[in-house]
Amino acid sequence: MWRTSIQELQRNTGRDLVLTASSDILQPSAPDEEEGDTCTICLEQWTNAGDHRLSALRCGHLFGYRCISKWLKGQARKCPQCNKKAKHSDIVVLYARTVRALDTSEQEHMKSTLLKEQMLRKQAELETAQCRLQLEVLTEECTKLHNRVQDLQKLILQHRDQILQQPKGSQARFLSSLPSSQGQHKYHFQKTFTVSQSGNCRIMTYCDLLSCLVVSQPSPQASFLPGFGVKMLSTANMKSSQYIPMHSKQIRGLAFSSRSKGLLLSASLDNTVKLTSLETNTVVQTYNAGRPVWSCCWCLDENNYIYAGLINGSVLVYDLRNTNCPVQELVPQKARCPLVSLSYMPRAASAAFPYGGVLAGTLENASFWELKMGNSHFPHVLPMESGGFIDFQTESSTRHCLVTYRPDKSHNTLRSVLMEMSYELDDNGEPICSCHPVQTFLGGPTCKLLTKSAIFRNPEDDGSILVCTGDEASKSALVWDAGSGSLLQDLQTDQPVLDICPFEVNHSSYLATLTEKIVHLYRWE
Repeated sequence: MWRTSIQELQRNTGRDLVLTASSDILQPSAPDEEEGDTCTICLEQWTNAGDHRLSALRCGHLFGYRCISKWLKGQARKCPQCNKKAKHSDIVVLYARTVRALDTSEQEHMKSTLLKEQMLRKQAELETAQCRLQLEVLTEECTKLHNRVQDLQKLILQHRDQILQQPKGSQARFLSSLPSSQGQHKYHFQKTFTVSQSGNCRIMTYCDLLSCLVVSQPSPQASFLPGFGVKMLSTANMKSSQYIPMHSKQIRGLAFSSRSKGLLLSASLDNTVKLTSLETNTVVQTYNAGRPVWSCCWCLDENNYIYAGLINGSVLVYDLRNTNCPVQELVPQKARCPLVSLSYMPRAASAAFPYGGVLAGTLENASFWELKMGNSHFPHVLPMESGGFIDFQTESSTRHCLVTYRPDKSHNTLRSVLMEMSYELDDNGEPICSCHPVQTFLGGPTCKLLTKSAIFRNPEDDGSILVCTGDEASKSALVWDAGSGSLLQDLQTDQPVLDICPFEVNHSSYLATLTEKIVHLYRWE
């Protein structure tokens, strides 16, 4: 009777009643014990032995063996809880004293919420980083545009009435604006450096930040370390330094960055353009152009742009932030032949020529690739004599360029022609860039080498311009006054001059000339 009362109370209350060992008081058990210890058919606790021992079906629900066995022998043949099909052979006896299911639903919910929050946080961090990068790019572009606007405003104020007119450049006006060098100072020989005993030196350049002259040469130990590199010549103590290997074939172009200390750009016939740090003497970046590279230069209006001139006349534009491939290829407008000279003319508030871009000279013609806003390039084919071209140099402060021609049927001597950059506006207000000759400097009748010339400001700092050209016939470097066209000096060397480089050290002006083996140094005194 007592047992029956307990069962009825269980059915009425929905809870198990446990008789404690210390008293006869009936106490309701906890709700979690009900779900873990009770058969859902008879609502009595299952046992770990006997005919009501703990059993399970394939679906995973738990019952007392006696109850589920009787249930499946009837007509239902389904699980009492989930109604999945079941049969008597599906009953599995579980050997466990008690079975309780720990409620982890809240924990799983928190884990799921945490994962979602972490994903959202990562996405927000990525979007923040992208927005920060875009902000930096836009800020830099805004600063450039602001500076450009200021330059144009200055230009308008200076030339309010003539801004839409083409400046009428002429040889007479040029000669009056660039005074002749009347001083008694000249270049005096100082020292020679033997760069390579075997010869085959080709080009040189100067680094102001490191006070060193860099000269290309073949490897001094070709049997152990073949290829080409550069040798550093310190202009502080006038001593040569170590050799730095760089390319597998001859180097045709060298140029230092004006913003990064000791970062040297080099172009080679081994199809590569390389960036080398002279602070660590290691190559830090290599660009494969796919074709021999004949020339290179830095963009002076965009910090991260470099140019490479190819054997077919194309110009590859590389962005230092993109290490995989060039961002643009400037295809030649006319003949496809080696692009022997590249030089950049920066934007300036000049009425004569305010535009910036890269001057590209091939063996047949020359073009000015104007750098537009948005970093696109627009070509202007310059009106020059076709053919016979060997070098192209610029002087950015006066907006002039120096073009050198080899002898031909019409001219039996080497010619270096000083030209003034100019422009006119078309009907749409767009500039048409051009140039016109203002002075010609003649050399000897021989020209087998692609000798590089130089155009630079007079060390006297009187506003005049000097021109220095190599002359194969006399094996010398000729120094000219651009204003008067007169020959100032004839600097003799032992072999034909291949390259010329003016520079300043400790407020003293120097001129370096390079032959196949030796560098000659001259000081302005």
